[in-house]
Amino acid sequence: MGRRGAYAKGVAKREEILDAALTVIARNGYQRTSVRDIAEAVGLSQAGLLHYFASKEALFAEVLRRRDEVDRERMPADPAARVEGLIEIMRHNADVPGLVQLYAELSTEASHPEHAAHDFFTQRYAVLRRELGETVRAAQERGELSTSLDAESVATILLASADGLQTQWMLEPGLDMAARLEHLWAALCRVP
Repeated sequence: MGRRGAYAKGVAKREEILDAALTVIARNGYQRTSVRDIAEAVGLSQAGLLHYFASKEALFAEVLRRRDEVDRERMPADPAARVEGLIEIMRHNADVPGLVQLYAELSTEASHPEHAAHDFFTQRYAVLRRELGETVRAAQERGELSTSLDAESVATILLASADGLQTQWMLEPGLDMAARLEHLWAALCRVP
């Protein structure tokens, strides 16, 4: 098999690993999932699995990237509906506590510039702030949200609220994250 065929096989195996990791972490939780668990799910040894990733941290950063790809499929393309899409993702997150744990822990660890997930989180927040800022501006243009509010600030607050709600939910699983975020958006939309 030529070099291109080997590359395609490697990419396919990497994708299989990431999909399996999403399932295993969602089921077992981040704290109770080892690299060995993920490797076993795809028929590899730990060393074989880590051949596809630079480190355990790089593997988990890529798992989060894959989770975001899956979540993006739930996100409406229409800027006017992005907050509702974010609320739906929060509703879905209640069904995948292991992935919420992974996100919360890695987002904190990634504050160190050398961490494998640092660039992922930096880019993720920049994109989400921009996209939610567009949503805020669209709501302002429709007269649903006060034009006195700074769109980027509101976008940042929405993201911070979503992250904070996930942390509170991990401590108090009965908390309805989606309903709280929906309430915040509704309150902002009532501002004269």
